[in-house]
Amino acid sequence: MNGAVAEIPVKNVVARLVARARAAQRIAARYDQAQVDELVLAAGWAIMDPARNRTLAELAVRDTGLGRVEDKILKNHRKTLGLLRDLRGAKSVGVVAEYPDKGLVEIARPVGVVAAIVPSTNPGATPANNIINALKGANAVILAPSPKGYSTSATLLQYIHAELARLNAPADLVQMLPHPVSKVMSEELMRQADLVVVTGSQANVRAGYASGTPALGVGAGNVVVIVDDSADLAAAAERIALSKTFDHATSCSSENSAVLLEAIYQPMLRELERQGGAMLSAEEKSKLQAVMFPQGKLGSATTAQPVAKICALAGLTRPELTRAKFLMVEETGTGRSHPFSGEKLCPVLAVYRAHDFDHAFAITQAIYDYQGNGHSVGIHTASDAHVLRLGLEMTVCRVIVNQAHCIANGGSFDNGLPFSLSMGCGTWGGNSFSENLNYRHFLNTTRIVRTIAPNEPDAAEIFADYRARHGI
Repeated sequence: MNGAVAEIPVKNVVARLVARARAAQRIAARYDQAQVDELVLAAGWAIMDPARNRTLAELAVRDTGLGRVEDKILKNHRKTLGLLRDLRGAKSVGVVAEYPDKGLVEIARPVGVVAAIVPSTNPGATPANNIINALKGANAVILAPSPKGYSTSATLLQYIHAELARLNAPADLVQMLPHPVSKVMSEELMRQADLVVVTGSQANVRAGYASGTPALGVGAGNVVVIVDDSADLAAAAERIALSKTFDHATSCSSENSAVLLEAIYQPMLRELERQGGAMLSAEEKSKLQAVMFPQGKLGSATTAQPVAKICALAGLTRPELTRAKFLMVEETGTGRSHPFSGEKLCPVLAVYRAHDFDHAFAITQAIYDYQGNGHSVGIHTASDAHVLRLGLEMTVCRVIVNQAHCIANGGSFDNGLPFSLSMGCGTWGGNSFSENLNYRHFLNTTRIVRTIAPNEPDAAEIFADYRARHGI
């Protein structure tokens, strides 16, 4: 063979990693709650140490070409700190609940080895979130990073290993696929792991669900925000602008379309312009569409890029545009023939005009029927009735009220959602869960069942009212 070394089959490469993970996880499975919580803090400090945080943010922007360093620093810090707050005091080892009246005792058990598929948009914060949640359940985790995000995840892994060494904990509790990561290798990891967690492209999510391994995959984002005629327009514009520009709109929770009621349409546009938005003409919109949606589908050229670069790519030279913080396009339709109705992943906002709230509701649902079903909707309003209608009828799992959507949707210090970078979208979005991904999803629960006093109802009593109502 002329001295050549035979290439190790992908299946074997992954099997070795999984075997090491299982050996490490067997050790962690014997940890008590205090030891597990120390693992959680170690992984949290690995990304929250200010010097490490900055290094990770700079690596992410340099190697993926996506987002802003300062925003990634803030995201790494806030998302991890919020998660640590959520996990502090939470029981995840041994007996976690007792219900004497039901004769039940609940025991938290590890799921085993977790395969975590990492997107290029968040190569630091997302794997840290998954690692911390996995460790909270005394699991092992193996990362499958995106090619562009590999260096960031690898550096995070070095930092985590340094902290695990401080605790004399097994380094193999947290591993990652070797470079170069391929689709074949990631899919093999999904097959061999005990649980798959997928954040990122819908192709990866579908691969996770098709792997034969229990999977937690998220749906596509395409957030719509409604502004009605009872809203505080200045506050709404400030929040939308913050969310639309944060990290150059890498978040799946960033507003993609704003539906404005007729009565406040022009005043709201003025408020958005005061916050740095700039509306394109029909000709400028056409130029931008050609760059953003080649062949009618969202391309990568403008993803998570600043406005100045987007303008340069699209040949937009008007100073009001090149100096803007975000761009706006007026839109009337939805679907493939109106690509701006879909997810944009950049600081571009589609703006719709609605006659009244019924019309706004219909526009929003039409957008979700095209893309984004199950994810989230935002509303700026003083009307509880409008909020409740969205909760009762819109096909979304979260209704974010009077907040900057991308800041609030994954958990915030001023709302009660769990801190997460992975949002389940329920059956509407083709997902197996409808919550923000959290540590409970990384646990098995064993129930001890003891006898209690019999609680058998009388059949005649159960059906009495029903039979009376229907003359049976």
